Amino acid sequence: MSVPTADPVRVAVVEDQPLFRSMLERMLDETPGLHVVAALGTVTEATRVLRPGLAHVAVLDIDLPDGNGIALGVTLRRAQPDLGILLLSAHDAMDLLLDLPRDVAAGWGYLSKTSSTSEEVLVAAVRAAAVGETVLDPALLERMTPRAGSAVARLTDRQYDVLRLLAAGLSNAGIGTRLGITEKSVQNHVNAMYATLGIDTDPSRNPRVSAALRLLEETGPSA
Repeated sequence: MSVPTADPVRVAVVEDQPLFRSMLERMLDETPGLHVVAALGTVTEATRVLRPGLAHVAVLDIDLPDGNGIALGVTLRRAQPDLGILLLSAHDAMDLLLDLPRDVAAGWGYLSKTSSTSEEVLVAAVRAAAVGETVLDPALLERMTPRAGSAVARLTDRQYDVLRLLAAGLSNAGIGTRLGITEKSVQNHVNAMYATLGIDTDPSRNPRVSAALRLLEETGPSA
Protein backbone atom coordinates (compact mmCIF):
# COMPACT_ATOMS: atom_id res chain seq x y z
CA MET A 1 0.00 0.00 0.00
CA SER A 2 1.50 3.32 -0.99
CA VAL A 3 0.52 6.87 -1.82
CA PRO A 4 2.53 8.93 -4.34
CA THR A 5 4.47 11.53 -2.35
CA ALA A 6 3.62 14.26 -4.87
CA ASP A 7 -0.10 13.74 -4.40
CA PRO A 8 -2.17 14.55 -1.31
CA VAL A 9 -3.56 11.68 0.74
CA ARG A 10 -7.26 11.56 -0.10
CA VAL A 11 -9.37 11.07 3.02
CA ALA A 12 -13.03 10.15 3.48
CA VAL A 13 -14.73 10.82 6.81
CA VAL A 14 -17.81 8.88 7.98
CA GLU A 15 -19.12 10.36 11.24
CA ASP A 16 -22.76 10.82 12.21
CA GLN A 17 -22.34 13.80 14.57
CA PRO A 18 -22.50 16.86 12.29
CA LEU A 19 -20.34 19.12 14.46
CA PHE A 20 -17.59 16.54 15.00
CA ARG A 21 -17.74 15.59 11.32
CA SER A 22 -17.31 19.21 10.20
CA MET A 23 -14.43 19.67 12.65
CA LEU A 24 -12.68 16.56 11.32
CA GLU A 25 -13.28 17.60 7.73
CA ARG A 26 -11.93 21.11 8.24
CA MET A 27 -8.92 20.08 10.28
CA LEU A 28 -7.84 17.27 7.94
CA ASP A 29 -8.47 19.28 4.78
CA GLU A 30 -6.37 22.16 6.11
CA THR A 31 -3.44 19.83 6.88
CA PRO A 32 -0.70 19.97 4.21
CA GLY A 33 -0.59 16.75 2.23
CA LEU A 34 -4.15 15.70 3.09
CA HIS A 35 -7.38 16.33 1.17
CA VAL A 36 -10.88 15.36 2.30
CA VAL A 37 -12.83 13.97 -0.65
CA ALA A 38 -16.04 13.07 1.21
CA ALA A 39 -17.63 13.73 4.61
CA LEU A 40 -20.62 11.49 5.22
CA GLY A 41 -22.93 10.57 8.09
CA THR A 42 -24.25 7.05 7.47
CA VAL A 43 -23.30 3.61 6.23
CA THR A 44 -25.82 4.00 3.41
CA GLU A 45 -24.21 7.22 2.18
CA ALA A 46 -20.71 5.79 2.51
CA THR A 47 -21.58 2.62 0.59
CA ARG A 48 -23.03 4.71 -2.22
CA VAL A 49 -20.31 7.38 -2.42
CA LEU A 50 -17.05 5.65 -1.52
CA ARG A 51 -16.26 3.86 -4.73
CA PRO A 52 -12.85 2.16 -5.07
CA GLY A 53 -10.11 4.68 -5.83
CA LEU A 54 -11.89 7.74 -4.43
CA ALA A 55 -9.94 7.78 -1.15
CA HIS A 56 -6.66 6.46 0.20
CA VAL A 57 -7.93 6.43 3.80
CA ALA A 58 -11.38 6.13 5.36
CA VAL A 59 -11.84 7.56 8.87
CA LEU A 60 -14.85 5.71 10.28
CA ASP A 61 -16.87 6.22 13.43
CA ILE A 62 -17.67 2.80 14.89
CA ASP A 63 -21.18 3.78 16.01
CA LEU A 64 -23.29 4.91 13.04
CA PRO A 65 -27.09 5.28 12.95
CA ASP A 66 -27.65 2.58 10.34
CA GLY A 67 -24.78 0.22 11.08
CA ASN A 68 -21.23 0.28 12.37
CA GLY A 69 -17.88 1.41 11.09
CA ILE A 70 -16.21 -1.96 11.46
CA ALA A 71 -18.60 -3.74 9.10
CA LEU A 72 -18.43 -0.76 6.76
CA GLY A 73 -14.64 -0.89 6.82
CA VAL A 74 -14.67 -4.60 5.96
CA THR A 75 -16.97 -3.91 2.99
CA LEU A 76 -14.85 -1.00 1.76
CA ARG A 77 -11.58 -2.89 2.20
CA ARG A 78 -12.83 -5.91 0.27
CA ALA A 79 -13.77 -3.62 -2.61
CA GLN A 80 -10.46 -1.72 -2.34
CA PRO A 81 -7.75 -3.86 -0.68
CA ASP A 82 -5.27 -0.97 -0.42
CA LEU A 83 -7.67 1.33 1.45
CA GLY A 84 -6.40 2.49 4.84
CA ILE A 85 -8.93 2.28 7.66
CA LEU A 86 -8.87 4.39 10.82
CA LEU A 87 -11.62 3.69 13.37
CA LEU A 88 -12.87 6.26 15.87
CA SER A 89 -14.99 5.46 18.90
CA ALA A 90 -16.33 7.17 21.99
CA HIS A 91 -15.74 3.92 23.88
CA ASP A 92 -12.68 1.79 24.54
CA ALA A 93 -13.24 -0.80 21.84
CA MET A 94 -9.67 -1.25 20.62
CA ASP A 95 -9.77 -5.03 21.08
CA LEU A 96 -12.40 -5.25 18.33
CA LEU A 97 -9.48 -5.12 15.88
CA LEU A 98 -8.64 -8.68 16.96
CA ASP A 99 -11.99 -9.92 15.62
CA LEU A 100 -11.54 -8.63 12.07
CA PRO A 101 -11.84 -11.19 9.26
CA ARG A 102 -8.40 -12.52 8.40
CA ASP A 103 -8.52 -11.35 4.78
CA VAL A 104 -8.83 -7.68 5.78
CA ALA A 105 -7.19 -7.63 9.23
CA ALA A 106 -3.91 -5.85 8.42
CA GLY A 107 -3.41 -2.13 8.55
CA TRP A 108 -6.36 -0.87 10.59
CA GLY A 109 -5.91 1.92 13.12
CA TYR A 110 -7.93 2.81 16.20
CA LEU A 111 -8.28 6.06 18.16
CA SER A 112 -10.59 6.88 21.04
CA LYS A 113 -12.50 10.13 20.69
CA THR A 114 -12.18 10.71 24.41
CA SER A 115 -8.45 10.17 24.81
CA SER A 116 -6.65 10.91 21.54
CA THR A 117 -8.41 13.75 19.81
CA SER A 118 -5.34 15.94 19.29
CA GLU A 119 -4.57 17.04 15.76
CA GLU A 120 -1.06 15.61 15.94
CA VAL A 121 -2.21 12.11 16.92
CA LEU A 122 -5.05 12.04 14.39
CA VAL A 123 -2.97 13.27 11.47
CA ALA A 124 -0.19 10.80 12.28
CA ALA A 125 -2.74 7.97 12.37
CA VAL A 126 -4.22 9.01 9.01
CA ARG A 127 -0.77 9.14 7.41
CA ALA A 128 0.07 5.72 8.86
CA ALA A 129 -3.19 4.25 7.54
CA ALA A 130 -2.33 5.57 4.08
CA VAL A 131 0.74 3.31 3.95
CA GLY A 132 -0.90 0.27 5.52
CA GLU A 133 0.37 0.59 9.07
CA THR A 134 -1.57 -0.10 12.25
CA VAL A 135 -1.71 2.70 14.83
CA LEU A 136 -3.30 2.09 18.22
CA ASP A 137 -4.53 4.75 20.61
CA PRO A 138 -1.45 5.88 22.58
CA ALA A 139 -3.39 6.94 25.67
CA LEU A 140 -5.16 3.58 25.87
CA LEU A 141 -1.86 1.75 25.39
CA GLU A 142 -0.49 3.55 28.44
CA ARG A 143 -3.14 1.80 30.55
CA MET A 144 -2.34 -1.70 29.32
CA THR A 145 -0.07 -4.29 30.94
CA PRO A 146 1.17 -7.63 29.57
CA ARG A 147 -0.85 -10.73 30.41
CA ALA A 148 0.99 -13.21 32.64
CA GLY A 149 2.66 -15.97 30.66
CA SER A 150 2.39 -14.17 27.32
CA ALA A 151 5.28 -13.58 24.92
CA VAL A 152 4.87 -9.84 25.46
CA ALA A 153 5.43 -10.39 29.19
CA ARG A 154 8.87 -11.84 28.36
CA LEU A 155 10.05 -8.57 26.81
CA THR A 156 12.46 -6.40 28.76
CA ASP A 157 11.11 -3.10 30.04
CA ARG A 158 12.93 -1.24 27.25
CA GLN A 159 11.66 -3.62 24.57
CA TYR A 160 8.12 -3.18 25.88
CA ASP A 161 8.48 0.61 25.76
CA VAL A 162 9.69 0.34 22.17
CA LEU A 163 6.80 -1.97 21.24
CA ARG A 164 4.23 0.35 22.77
CA LEU A 165 5.64 3.40 20.94
CA LEU A 166 5.85 1.42 17.70
CA ALA A 167 2.19 0.47 18.08
CA ALA A 168 1.33 4.13 18.64
CA GLY A 169 2.73 4.90 15.19
CA LEU A 170 6.17 6.33 15.96
CA SER A 171 9.05 5.71 13.58
CA ASN A 172 12.34 4.35 14.88
CA ALA A 173 13.70 7.89 14.86
CA GLY A 174 10.65 9.10 16.80
CA ILE A 175 10.99 6.27 19.32
CA GLY A 176 14.67 7.13 19.80
CA THR A 177 13.83 10.78 20.44
CA ARG A 178 11.10 9.85 22.92
CA LEU A 179 13.34 7.41 24.84
CA GLY A 180 16.60 9.37 24.51
CA ILE A 181 18.46 6.60 22.67
CA THR A 182 19.97 6.30 19.18
CA GLU A 183 17.99 5.08 16.20
CA LYS A 184 20.42 2.15 15.91
CA SER A 185 19.66 1.18 19.52
CA VAL A 186 15.95 1.32 18.72
CA GLN A 187 16.44 -1.02 15.78
CA ASN A 188 18.38 -3.44 17.99
CA HIS A 189 15.51 -3.44 20.48
CA VAL A 190 12.98 -3.90 17.67
CA ASN A 191 14.90 -6.90 16.30
CA ALA A 192 15.13 -8.48 19.77
CA MET A 193 11.44 -7.83 20.36
CA TYR A 194 10.51 -9.47 17.03
CA ALA A 195 12.62 -12.51 17.97
CA THR A 196 10.92 -12.86 21.36
CA LEU A 197 7.46 -12.53 19.81
CA GLY A 198 8.30 -14.88 16.93
CA ILE A 199 7.46 -12.27 14.31
CA ASP A 200 8.71 -12.77 10.77
CA THR A 201 10.75 -9.73 9.73
CA ASP A 202 9.89 -10.13 6.04
CA PRO A 203 8.96 -6.50 5.17
CA SER A 204 6.33 -7.68 2.69
CA ARG A 205 4.34 -8.91 5.71
CA ASN A 206 4.73 -5.62 7.63
CA PRO A 207 6.15 -6.89 10.92
CA ARG A 208 5.26 -3.60 12.64
CA VAL A 209 1.58 -4.35 12.06
CA SER A 210 2.04 -7.88 13.41
CA ALA A 211 3.79 -6.50 16.48
CA ALA A 212 1.06 -3.95 17.16
CA LEU A 213 -1.64 -6.61 16.95
CA ARG A 214 0.35 -8.94 19.22
CA LEU A 215 0.58 -6.15 21.78
CA LEU A 216 -3.17 -5.69 21.60
CA GLU A 217 -3.78 -9.43 21.91
CA GLU A 218 -1.47 -10.08 24.85
CA THR A 219 -2.17 -7.09 27.11
CA GLY A 220 -5.06 -6.01 29.28
CA PRO A 221 -6.11 -2.99 31.33
CA SER A 222 -3.96 -2.24 34.35
CA ALA A 223 -5.53 -3.31 37.62
